Amino acid sequence: MAIDPRHLLDRAFAPVEHGYTTRDSMLYALGVGLGANPLDAGELAYVYEGAAGGLRAMPTQANILGYAGFWADQPDTGITWRKLVHAEHAIVLQKPLAPAGKVIGDNKVVGLHDKGAAKGALMLQERRVTDPGSGDLLATVTQTVMLRGDGGFGGSHGQALLPPHAIPARAPDTVCDLPTLPQAALLYRLNGDFNPLHADPATAAAAGFSRPILHGLATMGVAMHAVLRTLLGYDAGAVRGMRVRFTAPVLPGDTLRTALWRDGSVVSLRTTALERNVVVLDAGRVDLD
Repeated sequence: MAIDPRHLLDRAFAPVEHGYTTRDSMLYALGVGLGANPLDAGELAYVYEGAAGGLRAMPTQANILGYAGFWADQPDTGITWRKLVHAEHAIVLQKPLAPAGKVIGDNKVVGLHDKGAAKGALMLQERRVTDPGSGDLLATVTQTVMLRGDGGFGGSHGQALLPPHAIPARAPDTVCDLPTLPQAALLYRLNGDFNPLHADPATAAAAGFSRPILHGLATMGVAMHAVLRTLLGYDAGAVRGMRVRFTAPVLPGDTLRTALWRDGSVVSLRTTALERNVVVLDAGRVDLD
């Protein structure tokens, strides 16, 4: 049976109250590879509470704040959840994240776009992360998932999809190679995404993978690390947003090479798993002040 787009667009999600500490911020940064060089003051600013100038939060930490958890497997959705694939992801920041605090996450489905019974559908979800005291918007998180088993309902409903960001035709201005740990997925999952695909070899094999794969949002965090390291001197204060398209899975232990193009306040990026020569992130964009 095809999914009901109106039901999903109207589906209510309880607000998510999320308190996080400096320990949580350090764990997130470690999960995306910061701290590999313990003598680098820039990296230490995200993983050590005693760093000069105080602890900072990674911009992509917005991805885990106020998260509603995995809900597509609930009976009312009609979603063939085992065939769901994370396709694109974006964040918009109103200001730099605090390294500790409390937020409210308001989650909803904002768009559904049929690609046909054979191809599936695209579902657009939005999360507004706000300060519970003032009500101020801190971040907006948008993710697009491919529902490979749920096409055929017809048409487009709700918010339109953004066109992909175009990577410049010229050679990249710079590249940044960052290794991932063999245990990277086991570390990143402690941020709250406990999908067994990232930990259990049997689950990974059933999904067609030779081993558990790294979370796409961890790969996004590694790409942000490349931007901070190569272009911003580890100062995240100028980052106002990021968009990426997931094009292939990362295997923990891969070296990730991020090619970067800077044009004023816009940084374009593409990330490749170096040893396998596979593009894992494409159409990437980081917006700066």
